[in-house]
Amino acid sequence: MSAAITTTQRARSRVAMSVLVGVVAFGVAGVPQASADDSPYPSASAEAPVKVDPNDTDLKLPDGATLAAPKVLDIKSVVEDLGGDERREDTNTDIKFALQAEVLFGKDSAKLSSAANGRINAIAAEIKKQDAKKVRVFGFTDNLGSSAHGDVLSKERAEAVHNVLETSLSGSGITFEIRGYGEQYPIADNSTEEGRKKNRRVEVSFLRAEGSQS
Repeated sequence: MSAAITTTQRARSRVAMSVLVGVVAFGVAGVPQASADDSPYPSASAEAPVKVDPNDTDLKLPDGATLAAPKVLDIKSVVEDLGGDERREDTNTDIKFALQAEVLFGKDSAKLSSAANGRINAIAAEIKKQDAKKVRVFGFTDNLGSSAHGDVLSKERAEAVHNVLETSLSGSGITFEIRGYGEQYPIADNSTEEGRKKNRRVEVSFLRAEGSQS
């Protein structure tokens, strides 16, 4: 009797897992779905999604609904220092640092401050640790002032950070991609100064070493 109960419990667990995979990894067509905001970063996921039989009655799909196209969801970890001056995002494929513009530059300037080199060189050390071969350096501003001015300033700031990284990583054979996005892709509300401060940033991103967890 005990063995029979255990077998039944395992079968129910597999059914529950199938339902979870069908909803999370696949989504359900015909049911409204949330979508991520447009991003300047291409997806780096190459992992194959779990196969689920769309005709499996255990999925309990609503009448007329079908499974959406499968995809693998990245696991993301976000760490922000206490002052909010630096933000690190880790997924299973890449690492991204976001440095607040006020830490790196003077107001409306692309000239690096005295405190900037230390923070940028710390990122360079992580790039070396991960043995990255391509690094993206993207600049962003808030929505104050003209869009054209923001585009130019964000590109100049990205170039300034790139110059420090390139010097620190000299001889490593790294390819850099530098862009200025201006007020595009805000990560906070531009209607408040706190939000605008977060949006004024330079992001440095790169692929993590295979199997690396930190």
